Amino acid sequence: MLETITDLSVLRERVRQWKREGHRVGFVPTMGNLHAGHYSLVMLARQYADRVVSSVFVNPTQFGPNEDFTRYPRTVETDKTGLEGAGCDVLWLPTVESMYPFGVELASNVHVPGVSSVLEGEFRPGHFDGVCTVVSRLFNQVQPDVAAFGKKDYQQLAVVRQLVTDLAFPIEIIGGSIVREADGLAMSSRNQYLGAEERPRAAEIHRTLLDLRDGWSAGRPRAEIEAAASGRLAKAGFAVDYATIRRPDLSEPADGEKGAKVALIAARLGRTRLIDNLEF
Repeated sequence: MLETITDLSVLRERVRQWKREGHRVGFVPTMGNLHAGHYSLVMLARQYADRVVSSVFVNPTQFGPNEDFTRYPRTVETDKTGLEGAGCDVLWLPTVESMYPFGVELASNVHVPGVSSVLEGEFRPGHFDGVCTVVSRLFNQVQPDVAAFGKKDYQQLAVVRQLVTDLAFPIEIIGGSIVREADGLAMSSRNQYLGAEERPRAAEIHRTLLDLRDGWSAGRPRAEIEAAASGRLAKAGFAVDYATIRRPDLSEPADGEKGAKVALIAARLGRTRLIDNLEF
């Protein structure tokens, strides 16, 4: 049965108890409003751990001034049902006051340079500082042995990996595969913001990612492939932030370069900003 904990001392004692019993602890941090993609991360963490903690915390420091913090859905009761069904042992529900005891304005911040400055870092300044700050706090609170993050937020996963290595957190980071709708749209809490007319068009992102991959495989110049992808999305009604091909470390590859690549897209459809990626 899922146990809900709202007091940090209780959480820490529960984790200490598990570790005294020789259990390995997994962790899945979330902002709630959960869907099948989140639950797949709980099940993934269970493969690497004996006990799993998931947190639900809508983190104010990772939202920009014009972003959707206030309208981000809070669905804790539904989330509890889903987490229990996925095999989660503990739901950690911290308050803003417990997460930021001196207030958000006086909070210590964690900045990961380099990988956080490109792509999402350009279009959402300060976003990854907020992510790294809250993830560091959650890691210290939960003290897991392993933590699972979804690959849909590809850059976030890369940033967290660098954070863990740089600050020597004794935590294994695992990436969970993207869970998609039948038409290819990556599952996201933001999909519910899409209007009835927008929802079918949103799948154009996945089709465009496939075009990026196929164009690269055919040996076309990267600039040409990316321009075509942006044009395709714009024609479908998107305002495009980027549609690009990168190396796994998010640096820019030379035309024709061999090796693993990832196509990444961020684009707005109406009021909804969607991100997705495809590794190849």
